[in-house]
Amino acid sequence: MKFALAKKINMTNLFDKDGKVHVVTAVEATPSFVVQVKTAKKDGYSAVQLGFGERKKKNIAKPQLGHMKEIGAFEVLREFRTKDTDTAMTAGDKITPVEIFAEGDAITVSGVTKGKGFQGVVKRHNFKGGPRSHGQKHSEREPGSISGGTREGGRVPKGMRMAGRMGSNKITIKGLNVVAIDKDNSIIYIKGAVPGRKGTLLEIKG
Repeated sequence: MKFALAKKINMTNLFDKDGKVHVVTAVEATPSFVVQVKTAKKDGYSAVQLGFGERKKKNIAKPQLGHMKEIGAFEVLREFRTKDTDTAMTAGDKITPVEIFAEGDAITVSGVTKGKGFQGVVKRHNFKGGPRSHGQKHSEREPGSISGGTREGGRVPKGMRMAGRMGSNKITIKGLNVVAIDKDNSIIYIKGAVPGRKGTLLEIKG
């Protein structure tokens, strides 16, 4: 099983050998390090914990520094579940994504989407809004009735689509492919779009 951590850079275009253009997302996949290897016998499940990014030691709490030992001072820690109860990896191993993945690999990318704040039903749920004629003035983007004659008896039904916080959700996109790899700059080009803004932490699985 292949897995790595990366940061989103931007979106761009790449041309292949046949001259076809591909819309891709560039991600910065610098090396990460194995901080802990969990096993089903000891921890109840199998996983590999990776440390990614750099952070000053003075800004990290002592319990976290003790957990990282002398491996490094990492910005984030993330776990990847593994199928095998035993793995060949050990704490301190270096993971280099640009060497693990290859062009054409099918991957799955997870990340947190952009936050949109508090939004109405037109933007959040694609409601069409009220009528644009007959002198209406204030109901163009209103949701309309939210209960009324429903069997709840005037109560708002559970799951009713209404205004609220939008975005900042962790989502996973499957069926993506690696288009190209720039080993010198530790950049992986992924076909299509991935969640988040510039700088978003991404979890890549192969």
